Amino acid sequence: MFRENAVKLGIAPINWTNDDMPELGGEITFEQCVSEMALAGFTGTEVGNKYPRDPVALKKALSLRKVEIASAWISAFLTTEPFERTKEAFLWHRDFLHEMGAEVIVVSEQGKSIQGKHLPLFKEKPVFTDDEWEKLSSGLNMLGELANEKGMKLVFHHHMGTGVQTAEEIDRLMQMTDPNLVHLLYDTGHLYLSGENPIAVLERYLPRIKHIHLKDVRIPVAQTMQEEGTSFLDGVRKGVFTVPGNGNIDFQPILHKIGESDYRGWLLVEAEQDPAIANPLEYALMARRYLKDTAGV
Repeated sequence: MFRENAVKLGIAPINWTNDDMPELGGEITFEQCVSEMALAGFTGTEVGNKYPRDPVALKKALSLRKVEIASAWISAFLTTEPFERTKEAFLWHRDFLHEMGAEVIVVSEQGKSIQGKHLPLFKEKPVFTDDEWEKLSSGLNMLGELANEKGMKLVFHHHMGTGVQTAEEIDRLMQMTDPNLVHLLYDTGHLYLSGENPIAVLERYLPRIKHIHLKDVRIPVAQTMQEEGTSFLDGVRKGVFTVPGNGNIDFQPILHKIGESDYRGWLLVEAEQDPAIANPLEYALMARRYLKDTAGV
């Protein structure tokens, strides 16, 4: 299904320790996290809150386990704060990732976001004004130019609880930004939980997709979230997300479409759960077996 050397497989540290809720996996060390990633058969990771920020120390720890940095998230506040605040943080983040050998920079707009707040996820979702859309698109274009200076790509992360969550909002962002400067991070779980068709978004934007998060969704939990007005963080605690093959998304057509395309880059398993309930190594092994059996990678 996949061409030789077309994709690399990684897994996110949020499966072990949660950046938004540090108490989830608070006892799990950085060393345990990356060791179990390698043990499960993954060769890449994004950067979690327990990772050393000294490139020398981080490179040494990862090289011992034959793991590399795929990317890392940075929060932008282009819709609500002066551009210079995001630019300053972005430049440090860019240079750190470049030193670590990453080729893409994950950006999520957190202006007006409710993902970290205890508000009903589906009822209180933020909506941007026309002026905020202009600030977001122009700011992302400028950040994309800064990424290009280092030969890197900015990939925008559509996300539940933010102003760019739905397929319609993704469409607007893609139309308003320069395709040479702003690319798309494709996240199966966030699309599915939002009620979108992941295949439709994939087919529409494959040429601009430069980073992929593979996340499954448990429909019964998602339905309960809507009925009870659950927040994003409480939904995570309740197990709305899981690894590919363990939820209700049909990944076969998704993986087939990616495999038949010209996509080159990371397939990154990301399925934040409470590690006290969903043992991270067990679920990492489960995901690795599923990708091998389903996609031959």
